[in-house]
Amino acid sequence: MTPEESFEIKKSKGYLVVKSNDLIQRNRFELSLPEQKTVAYICSMIQPMQTEESGFQLEYEFKIREYCKICGIDYDNGKNYQDVKATLKKLRDKSMWLTLPDGSETTVGWLAKATTNKKSGIAHIKLDEDMVPYLFDLKQKFTQYQLYNVLGMKSAFSVRIYELMKSYSFRHTITFELDELKKLLMVEDVKSYNRFPDFRRKVLEKAQLEINELTDINIEFEPIKTGRKVTSIKFIIEEKFKNSRK
Repeated sequence: MTPEESFEIKKSKGYLVVKSNDLIQRNRFELSLPEQKTVAYICSMIQPMQTEESGFQLEYEFKIREYCKICGIDYDNGKNYQDVKATLKKLRDKSMWLTLPDGSETTVGWLAKATTNKKSGIAHIKLDEDMVPYLFDLKQKFTQYQLYNVLGMKSAFSVRIYELMKSYSFRHTITFELDELKKLLMVEDVKSYNRFPDFRRKVLEKAQLEINELTDINIEFEPIKTGRKVTSIKFIIEEKFKNSRK
């Protein structure tokens, strides 16, 4: 890798991922770790200065080899092209449940279209237009973080919980009912997380370790009991430093 390439990769890792708080706090989705990192990478390409008058840029393209370098993937692995294709297809095929202000839930897609070219090594994606209110022209109630914060994570729960904690970091503490948190993480019906000690060990403690080691915040959590049963989780959030804008 040349010094110029190294500089560009480091620069790209510092780009901001910006999402509305509603998208982070009020939606339910199940994405793998590569899918979550790809969403963050795509969000980091969105230009914040666009206006409704000029329209919003929904289509973006990136070099697959460059994407792999930025995300720490072995970019000389012969499977990378197929892996990226598979990830983009899953994002195209998946939708998420978003809770609206009136309490109803609606489905919103991630991508409207994805095209790849093996010869050029270019991937071209188009965001679902229903995502515009949650990714563009966000003047208030949004969360931003630099891309590098999630690139080193090994658990999909770490990314999801990091974004949740980051969106509430201005409050320094946030308490979730345990059932509410499991629902946000889409594990409310997963038997292996029924017992709190298992949920704590497999989800909360892993996420806490990665968030505290890799990101710009530290988190602690305190189980809250009703009688002998854990019914809520209180998170304490401390920012290590402030992000600068892209």
